[in-house]
Amino acid sequence: MPDPNPAALDFLLTRRSRPAKTLTTPVPTRAELGPILQAAARSPDHGKLEPWRFIVLEKPALERLAALAGQRGEALEIEPEKVAKMQTQLVQPGLAVAVVSSPVQSEKVPMVEQLYSAGAVCLSMLNAALATGWGANWLSGWASHDRDFLSQGLGLALHESLAGFIHIGTETTAPPERPRPDISKITMWVES
Repeated sequence: MPDPNPAALDFLLTRRSRPAKTLTTPVPTRAELGPILQAAARSPDHGKLEPWRFIVLEKPALERLAALAGQRGEALEIEPEKVAKMQTQLVQPGLAVAVVSSPVQSEKVPMVEQLYSAGAVCLSMLNAALATGWGANWLSGWASHDRDFLSQGLGLALHESLAGFIHIGTETTAPPERPRPDISKITMWVES
């Protein structure tokens, strides 16, 4: 017989990301961020390879990345509105964790499974931040896929990519509930 955890299930059934633009200071301290990072690192990881790592970005680092996004956007001839949106997204609320997918050579664990593990880390970190009372959002954007931005701004190696930025801060407004998938339309039961 299972040992249910109704509070955890209720949290998962009602969790809601907080838009980064609605987050503000204060942001978690290093001590407050520690358990959130620990929870994220408990994500599924076939082969115990730890094919991901974290870069905690505080306000000055985010401002530097926003400036770099402006330079890269101009160099790539990206529409000014998209560049401005990326820059604003980077600096709000003043703390973000870059989750870096850093695959490891393995004969047993395919690269795609390691990439999925990095995605699981992002969701676990997002949920841990929400569970501890912070507002949080998982974002990416065009700069997240620009090799020069990743290498210059975050020091990523060529084999690494960015799974996403997890923005964490104080919630200013609760977002309204949004429509959720109809489980009956996306689920197939196979009996034999």
